[in-house]
Amino acid sequence: MTSGRPSHRPHRVVVLALDGVLPFELGIPQRIFGMARDAAGRALYDVVTCSVRPPGPVATDADFEILVAHGPEALAAADTVVVPASYEMGPVYEEGVLTGELAAALALVRPGTRLVAICTGGYVLAAAGLLDGRPATTHWASAEHFQRLFPKVRVDADVLFVDDGDVLTSAGVAAGIDLCVHLVRRDHGTAVANDVARRTVVPPHRDGGQAQFIERPVPDPQQASTTAARAWALGRLHEPIQLRDLAEREAMSVRTFTRRFREEVGVSPGQWLTRQRVERARHLLESTALSVDQVAREAGFGTPQSMRQHLQTTLGVTPTTYRRTFHVTRER
Repeated sequence: MTSGRPSHRPHRVVVLALDGVLPFELGIPQRIFGMARDAAGRALYDVVTCSVRPPGPVATDADFEILVAHGPEALAAADTVVVPASYEMGPVYEEGVLTGELAAALALVRPGTRLVAICTGGYVLAAAGLLDGRPATTHWASAEHFQRLFPKVRVDADVLFVDDGDVLTSAGVAAGIDLCVHLVRRDHGTAVANDVARRTVVPPHRDGGQAQFIERPVPDPQQASTTAARAWALGRLHEPIQLRDLAEREAMSVRTFTRRFREEVGVSPGQWLTRQRVERARHLLESTALSVDQVAREAGFGTPQSMRQHLQTTLGVTPTTYRRTFHVTRER
């Protein structure tokens, strides 16, 4: 019976706290999902934390424990399960196999539940066989070990996160924030995700991948960057922009600019430009009544066909479907 109860039911996110959990990663889902609200100010997610054991203390990698109020049974009610990183996974990390209590806990997860791993939390999903044949990522420092231990997983150590539909994995630490903001955007659109990002003082989207964080020799401080070219391009997304135009803004050859750009951003100039245009198109589809043709021109795709192809590749939906989903949701 639903009489007398609101029809709005928040999406339930259950965070699995393992012994040795990193407090920073553990707090990311509550902070990001917990901030998401609809136009009426109602919470869009219900976030709870559970253990593989009955309610009680769970050790962290810091000098304190956390008191978890839910046991593994909470996993059975989850719409999304998040596994943060832990430094005490034992056979999961060393041999790629689950402990008995962890296997029993994961067996409670309903089929079709969305699964998310932050940093080395991906070891848990991989040990359960849930990443076999799938693309995934983890912290760059663990990527080689992860691939050796789980050869069936298609490891991509260059990205901040991997969205493979119902299973998502992130790189280390702050990349978990990127992934959770991405999920808010995927679930409820750019406007809600941007609001969460603003209120938590994080970027709504970070360019590039893990390559930019791997230790390298310090560059010559006199070397020019590509910052000005990127700022220039962002103000002209509706115009045709050639690689040579960007290089000229920094007084570099195309070859030097391309190399420097990839070093700084982690992707090629063309990939970056397409990503910015996709984000611009998403914003316009959500927040304006412009026609699809007008959005395509304003975002710099030129034709609706080009925009449709890029949104289909990036988001898996057409511009019309995206607008119908997120423009309407935002107006409720």
